[in-house]
Amino acid sequence: MNQNSTFSGADLELIDVRKEFPGFTALEDMDLKIPAGQFFALLGPSGCGKTTTLRLIAGLDEPTKGKILLGGKDITNTKPHERPINTVFQSYALFPHMSVLENVAFGLRQRKVADPLAKAADALKLVQLEHLSARRPQQLSGGQQQRVALARALVNRPSLLLLDEPLGALDLKLRREMQIELKAIQVEVGLTFLHVTHDQEEAMDMADTVAVMNKGRIEQMGAPEALYDRPKTAFVAKFLGQSNLFIGNVEDENANTISINVAGNKISVPKARAEKHKGKIAIGVRPEKAFFHEEEPKLGAGYNLIGPGEIIDIRFTGVSNQYLIDIPKIGEITVFAQNIGKSPVTQVGQKVWVSWKVEHSFGLSDLPEKTTGA
Repeated sequence: MNQNSTFSGADLELIDVRKEFPGFTALEDMDLKIPAGQFFALLGPSGCGKTTTLRLIAGLDEPTKGKILLGGKDITNTKPHERPINTVFQSYALFPHMSVLENVAFGLRQRKVADPLAKAADALKLVQLEHLSARRPQQLSGGQQQRVALARALVNRPSLLLLDEPLGALDLKLRREMQIELKAIQVEVGLTFLHVTHDQEEAMDMADTVAVMNKGRIEQMGAPEALYDRPKTAFVAKFLGQSNLFIGNVEDENANTISINVAGNKISVPKARAEKHKGKIAIGVRPEKAFFHEEEPKLGAGYNLIGPGEIIDIRFTGVSNQYLIDIPKIGEITVFAQNIGKSPVTQVGQKVWVSWKVEHSFGLSDLPEKTTGA
């Protein structure tokens, strides 16, 4: 059942929004625009300002300065219940003495909306729970309760739905299933979803656009694939997955690449994938883009090669083996080898060389505090 005709998402815009608390600034002059109908994720560690941002949008806190617009309308000073916004929290907050249907209809009854039960039944159909409408919340699984909470939010036809760590209380398998369902529902109803989470996989799995937050500001924003493939700061490189980072002075360049010297090893990055081209810079590569060799390989100019080093740890994670390789004067390198049958090497202590394609390197705009090759 396509509901696009009855739902309409709205653009959300934050203009120079700042939030100060006594003794610290939670949000620093944030500018953000989320287009109507997009699934947008605010991702970051605890204390980065993402929940503060959500509370400001919901109207639960007031900004110290700046404006919040929804559908072009200034809602900065609008009371929470007057905003066309609903929030789904990690705790479902369902009424235990009411049926599932009555829970979903509760807000409509409070606002004296016509046909509350019929509208609630439609919302339950959308989350595929109409067959459980007569049950009480305690008779449902965690995933089903979360879907009831989602139906209760959707039934109000909000212009914007805020999701505050909505899947945090679910076990891993259920969380994965709910990620797929949430995204499917968002696509079907065409609403603007703003999802706040500290879970990198969750954000990258569901969102059209991810904004990575750190210390009250957005470090980098873009499509999940772009952020992962081309992180621009050390924080993003380390927070979104794992990275091997090398620091050195730029000592060589040509029309397409720049190279640094790390303990006598030349490591190159395409200029188009580097934020800085001069001075001391950090170059990184993702562990799954790197390979290791038991004998020193003969590789062309399109590859970086370091070593020899020694495998000091091997971890089996199911889909891959994770190798920790200690290279003298450089440090520890992580290499992921996909588990497709025969593992390249199985024993700790093996001498290896590590290589990766220059085109898979990325150059950062800043230097990490602790790094490989520092």
